[in-house]
Amino acid sequence: MPETLQPDPKRWTALTFIALAQLMVVLDATVVNIALPSAQADLGISDGNRQWVVTAYTLAFGGLLLFGGRVSDLWGRKNTFIVGLLGFAAASALGGAAVNTAMLLGARALQGLFGALLAPAALSLLAVMFTDAKERAKAFGVYGAIAGAGAAVGLILGGVLTEYLNWRWALFVNIAFAIIAVIGAVKFVNEPAQGRNHNRLDIPGVVLASVGLVALVYGFSRAESAGWASASTISLLVASVLLLAAFAFVESRVKAPLLPLRVVTDRNRGGVYSSLGLAIIGMFGLFLFLTYYLQTVMGYSALKSGVAFLPMVGGMIVGSTQIGTRLMLRVRPRLLMAPGFLVAAIGMGILAQIKVDSNYAEVLLPGLILMGLGMGTAFMPAMSLATHGVRPEDSGVASAMVNTSQQVGGSIGTALLNTLAASATASWIKDRATGAGGTKSQLLINEANVHGYSVAIYWATGILAVAALLAFFLVNAEVQNHAERADGDESIEDFAIPVIAH
Repeated sequence: MPETLQPDPKRWTALTFIALAQLMVVLDATVVNIALPSAQADLGISDGNRQWVVTAYTLAFGGLLLFGGRVSDLWGRKNTFIVGLLGFAAASALGGAAVNTAMLLGARALQGLFGALLAPAALSLLAVMFTDAKERAKAFGVYGAIAGAGAAVGLILGGVLTEYLNWRWALFVNIAFAIIAVIGAVKFVNEPAQGRNHNRLDIPGVVLASVGLVALVYGFSRAESAGWASASTISLLVASVLLLAAFAFVESRVKAPLLPLRVVTDRNRGGVYSSLGLAIIGMFGLFLFLTYYLQTVMGYSALKSGVAFLPMVGGMIVGSTQIGTRLMLRVRPRLLMAPGFLVAAIGMGILAQIKVDSNYAEVLLPGLILMGLGMGTAFMPAMSLATHGVRPEDSGVASAMVNTSQQVGGSIGTALLNTLAASATASWIKDRATGAGGTKSQLLINEANVHGYSVAIYWATGILAVAALLAFFLVNAEVQNHAERADGDESIEDFAIPVIAH
């Protein structure tokens, strides 16, 4: 057997800067959400265009992730990581300095583009830098905690920046994150050169995957505003199915595919992508409804709303770094993922009990803690399994699939659950208003909204339960405590990348 490479002595310092970059990408969406009302008023953005401040980012990010993952495999993870950071910083500066709607929307799209380069490069760097199973578990524990908690941290940071400075700092703050991460990456991040993919870029695959994913994300975005039965929504979703089917066909035929089908047809990776995507659907819905509930019904400020999510952040950190990391080397991944999603579903079920006059300590606090513990515990092995058994030259695109499942899941969750909530609210208020002679008091409106939120959160509870089932029945990997060959590649031991045994 060939001699394995020695671990990089700077790997733990490098993890700090990789994690910082991941935090920047994850929290960016929620930071901007909190700042959006102020930006809309300042720039005169119409109600019809305000959704594009969020959608422009998610469309570019979700649509180009597979492209970004393959670029990192071809060009080098460190190079792609640094270019992604610099581009994200420049796009953030452009957005923070925006003088009109078009400038802000263009900057958000550029952020999505460079985020699509940055995110898969960050995750795949961990996959190739941490070669010891115990160290890998700790590294992915940190990464999983950040990936899970970043959105909630964004709510807090967005509240602080918007309340004490102004909305532009929600974008300018990324410059500081990026500069620190670039300096750290240049100095401390290294990658094994042997893991580089030297094939040409699959241009037909890039076009079909990018356009297909953009159509899918945009289709769900349109469903939220135009309705599920609208011609535009149906056309976009049908087009996305056809384009992605064509993409799968092309990938099975070309010599150097953008997404080798072996990456997604593996039972364990498929289980991770599907269960994680479903879990994100539920989680994004929770952020959306609880933010509105806290601010419009409970009367919390933007900052106080962000602080209210802190117990979930704490739960995620404990679940990921303490429970997940400690048990990952002792139990099979599905015995962490499935119970984790189930605990999160229980927490979600508690949160579905919200009323207009609910007590934070009695309902929201226990629900948020359980959500955090469950998702943190499940995220850690899921992030590690994303690169399970892949060849080193495929680690970037395998990592991109995790980010893709999260982005698509987030888009679907926002549209689907918001539609369910709006329908339940309209139905409730129609029944009550008719009985009250058509009057609509503020109390009635609040009760109707809370009823809608509750119905949607119940649906999210069910979705998390399905994620737990998928994780339990699809993921059959053994305990991660040693390195193995990947996908029949005899040379994988040259890189000593530990993966889960079949």
